[in-house]
Amino acid sequence: MALYGSVFAVVCWSAAAALAQQSKPATDPVPIVQPGAPGKPSKNLPPSAVNTTRIAAAPDVEFMQGMILHHSQAVDMVDILLKNGKDPALRAFGIKISLSQTDEIKFMKQWLTDRGKATTMDHATMMSMPGMKMDANGGMLMSGMLTKAQMDALAKAKGAECDRLFLTGMIQHHGGALTMVDDLMHTPGGGQDPVLFDFATDIDNTQAAEIKLMRGMLEEKK
Repeated sequence: MALYGSVFAVVCWSAAAALAQQSKPATDPVPIVQPGAPGKPSKNLPPSAVNTTRIAAAPDVEFMQGMILHHSQAVDMVDILLKNGKDPALRAFGIKISLSQTDEIKFMKQWLTDRGKATTMDHATMMSMPGMKMDANGGMLMSGMLTKAQMDALAKAKGAECDRLFLTGMIQHHGGALTMVDDLMHTPGGGQDPVLFDFATDIDNTQAAEIKLMRGMLEEKK
């Protein structure tokens, strides 16, 4: 009886081990096959040996780099509003803009990094961008961006005047973003990346809607 019990225990243990082995997910990566030269056999490559960097068109890269700079100024404008503004509803609206554009900056930087591109634009490329201009202080401004004088005026304004300058400035700023999207879509080879196309389209739709809201707020303050 004792022998039968031992045999039964061994059988149960073996069955459990076999079941566990069958249910264990495979951890080995799927091999990547590299075709051989004519007359030569193919060979398996480890994933680390394969260049997974995605290809990005130059207009798309320039758009993302420029929009990072563009969004950064919008976040700075909201920071000023939160310090000096008066209208609680406008402040809440500004926070929404800041949060969404901060998230979009992170997305754009990751998009560029995934494709092996810099997250900042070199000066020569910046000078060639449509709508690029230089303010009186020598700063380079993307389409719709506020000049240093406009940013200084916003920073000095208090209360209702700060609210008004923020609204007029952000309407201008958003209008510039719409122009950048339009320029991208009309540039040969631009906007073909499906991820970037969806992102740019979302910017266009969102900021166009926000312009309408801000114009309504500005009208109420007259």
